[in-house]
Amino acid sequence: MLPSLPWLAFGVATSSRLAYAQSAGSIAQVGNSLVSAMMMFLGNEEKVYILDKAEGNSAQINGHPAWGSAWDINSHTATLMEVYTNTFCASGMHLPNGSYATFGGNGAVGPGGNIGSVLNNAGSGAYDATYGDYDGGTAIRILNPCTNADDWSSSQCQWFDNATVLSMQKRRWYSACEPLGDGTIALIGGFVNGGYINRNTPNTDPAYEGGAAEPTYEFFPSRGAATEMQFMVSTSGLNSYAHTYLMPSGKMLVQANISTMLWDPDTNAETPLPGMPGNVVRVYPASGAVAMLPLTPANNWTPTILFCGGSDMPDSYWGNYSYPYYNTWDYPASKDCQRLTPEPPDGSSPAYQQDDDMLEGRTMGQFIALPDGTLLVVNGGMNGTAGYAQATGMTPNFGNMPYGESLAAGPVGTPAIYNPNMPSGSRWSNAGLGTSNIARLYHSSAMLLPDASVMIAGSNPNIDVNMSTIYPTTYTVEVFYPPYFSASVRPQPTGVPTQLSYGGAYFNLTVPATSYSGSANAAASNTTVVLSRGGFTTHAMNMGQRHLQLNNTFTVNSDGSYVLHVAQAPPNPNIFQPGPALLFVVVNGIPSNGTMVIVGSGNVETQPTSAVSDLPPNVLNDAAQGTGSGGSNSNQSSSSKPSTGVIIGAIVGAIALIGIVGAVFGICMARRRRAASRQHPAAAYAMGTTRSGYVGNGAAAADRARHSDSSAFVPLQQDNPSLAWNASSVSLQYRDDFGGRPSDVAYDPYHPDPDGGIRRVEGYRS
Repeated sequence: MLPSLPWLAFGVATSSRLAYAQSAGSIAQVGNSLVSAMMMFLGNEEKVYILDKAEGNSAQINGHPAWGSAWDINSHTATLMEVYTNTFCASGMHLPNGSYATFGGNGAVGPGGNIGSVLNNAGSGAYDATYGDYDGGTAIRILNPCTNADDWSSSQCQWFDNATVLSMQKRRWYSACEPLGDGTIALIGGFVNGGYINRNTPNTDPAYEGGAAEPTYEFFPSRGAATEMQFMVSTSGLNSYAHTYLMPSGKMLVQANISTMLWDPDTNAETPLPGMPGNVVRVYPASGAVAMLPLTPANNWTPTILFCGGSDMPDSYWGNYSYPYYNTWDYPASKDCQRLTPEPPDGSSPAYQQDDDMLEGRTMGQFIALPDGTLLVVNGGMNGTAGYAQATGMTPNFGNMPYGESLAAGPVGTPAIYNPNMPSGSRWSNAGLGTSNIARLYHSSAMLLPDASVMIAGSNPNIDVNMSTIYPTTYTVEVFYPPYFSASVRPQPTGVPTQLSYGGAYFNLTVPATSYSGSANAAASNTTVVLSRGGFTTHAMNMGQRHLQLNNTFTVNSDGSYVLHVAQAPPNPNIFQPGPALLFVVVNGIPSNGTMVIVGSGNVETQPTSAVSDLPPNVLNDAAQGTGSGGSNSNQSSSSKPSTGVIIGAIVGAIALIGIVGAVFGICMARRRRAASRQHPAAAYAMGTTRSGYVGNGAAAADRARHSDSSAFVPLQQDNPSLAWNASSVSLQYRDDFGGRPSDVAYDPYHPDPDGGIRRVEGYRS
């Protein structure tokens, strides 16, 4: 068993231990997120948005525990935000205009993760009077990011979260989420409600698991009725948060369990690819670190996916919805890494290729694509898996669980950097990197910031807030400063556009002589312009994360400045889907501060494309020199450029598709007013102890088969073999288009009433 006690003190570190030293390789504690950062995304150059699950956080908003906040990158402070539905283990993605959406979650819960006080007809929580959360199982939540210059009391800066108005067709928890080339988002699989892995034992219904699994896919905006995906059936059990990556052809790589395929979103055709070597599971709860390698002109923007870590536990060890059979914390995580190019440009058959092992095994390790073309891995543990439970098949009594509810142990506090361009055998290094003393295990997250540092937050392997267990609920935010923070100067490009197209006329950026030292010819020759999209992070994944290098040439001026002639994005939106990204200029491996841009039209539509324009030839000047020396702007905590403000424009245009959701989204977001009469406690709540038995051979007892509930790892004390998951005891006005919902402006959640007021939805708080 791994040593454990020191991590108790480390995990409860608070913002009183602040360190702002920004030396290369260091990890600094910078503040308190107020809610534990299960999910994060970068909204703009000033704000990171944080979502937790509905739980007993001491931070209160409108009389109930908060589970949403906005982190200010400059001041290192968080502001609470109202969220209505339970976001527990949702998925999320950017929209083409820079807004973000989150999808699904859990039913309403109360103290101890128990089912909410108001039930629907299925037995799940519709609402909880203590925590004030509504059922989030079908919710679609929309946020338009705001800056400090905006009015944060305005509806334009708040979450739109009303499942009676805007919902998915199916309940989805731990679903996959990937945008298509037109900005439409594919939503794949998931649990209906909850458990450790997505299966009963014995697994007699691999498709639907008696109503607990959702093996279908659907789109947002809708393209039609939810449709079964055979891959979600064949990977039954270990297919939560499947790894999904859109390919240049428009097909999508989908990886789950130990299987891999290419999926055609238009036809639902599946093309099997080789299985994962060594039977290493990478999806939740094995939770390997998975990322797309940089897309560059040198590789013709051909996607290659890197899979590292996870677990090769035997299938029987994984157990079922209730908990694992094996004591996972005693099972070492994998250090294996594999590369896969799903669409080889030479037409050869795709095949996994062995890559360098990680420096240590990791579960819940997370890749962050850095602007210099390397990949950072942070967080995770050396043993076990993601998830939490109050028993295993081998340890039926919670009192004997050595790490509380955590199913992982051995936190890895030292990051590592993977360089895909180094020779095999030398791609990993942690030389010169600091070590965090905060355990970052289940429900940790990380995100690239505009100054090219990395925000690290979260960790909460507990069913409800718990500050006294070995791996407690964590609110402390850290920032990791990669090695390029050793530079004395940072590039300061000018002329960065606000929007990029797919193909078309090139644009010019100017790099002043103060941005570097030495030969101007050498600096210009070693300058890249990259688009970096951090994505939506949760569960050691960054959904939508991509790094793309734009093609460029240069002209060196006599004063030491040089002009970069930069091509637009490749004229194939499948390579880098429409939406927000940070644009960095990287000189000699040192990135500028990133500037937020929009790639594409800003609408969900077939993206306009143009032919690639010819770039001017390089122009050298042997006498030109850089003048950068002395002071450094590497210590800036955010972009030195002003924010572009609220992103304007519709995110969903008129799209002639059968079954399209009829809402046209803009920035005029309706803000709901919460009734003030409900009362909520301010303190954290004790954990529940409900759990069910597990027979010794790893098979769930017949009368304990997990069907589904809203209790997040706390199994029901009764069976629900025939739940009608679409049923509800509350008034839900929303029905999808295939259930009779009109597609007109009356259902547009952001559309004001003709009299100028904001429309309220009866039967739901507004």
